[in-house]
Amino acid sequence: MIRLSVSSVWAGLPPEIATELLSEAEPFSLQAGATLFEAGDEAEGCYRLDKGVLKVSLASPQGNERIIALLKSGSIVGDLAIIDGLPRSAWVVALTDCELRHITREGFQACAARHPEIFKFLVNLLARRLRETDDTIAALAFLTARGRVAYALLELAEALGEKDDLGRIIIPQMISQKDLAALAGVARESTNRILRTWQDQDLLVKSAKTYRINDIRKLEREVDWEE
Repeated sequence: MIRLSVSSVWAGLPPEIATELLSEAEPFSLQAGATLFEAGDEAEGCYRLDKGVLKVSLASPQGNERIIALLKSGSIVGDLAIIDGLPRSAWVVALTDCELRHITREGFQACAARHPEIFKFLVNLLARRLRETDDTIAALAFLTARGRVAYALLELAEALGEKDDLGRIIIPQMISQKDLAALAGVARESTNRILRTWQDQDLLVKSAKTYRINDIRKLEREVDWEE
């Protein structure tokens, strides 16, 4: 199954270069619900997420939100800014309390001057991002509304879920139904109806604090492509 982008990890960067790059990065904390940056903000560098979960969103002129990525510990956020220096293109908000390190654009460029092989890594990174974007477009274009919600829940299960003793997947409810709808690209009212149907079928249990997926294989079969 194709997957939405849930991470932005700089996989493949040689450990010695990553260590050098982070050695002078400034650590700081971000509380749950706080904004790291907004679309249009000046881009002065990027951030390494050491602990917590961030959501990356776009907003329409009418104020509707579309979540395009969830970032876990080990991710890099805002890294396009170190390449082109253009304003931020998305909103990034903390879903949980987060610990980050700030890498300035100047610091990155100095490291790249010492290690020009980093640019080969960046080309591979951008190619991978483009493929992820293609997958996301395909999911939004060809999945039914029900399939999109199932798809989003499966991504949340992979990114945030933990198995209990019975093999069920527990997703901490740092993700609201509004967030789930924004991640799936489905109206909130439709998302709520779909979730209620799955609860009636005992596929999903929603409590005050968690989502629990009782049968992950059955949920995978709910990823319904339009004919």
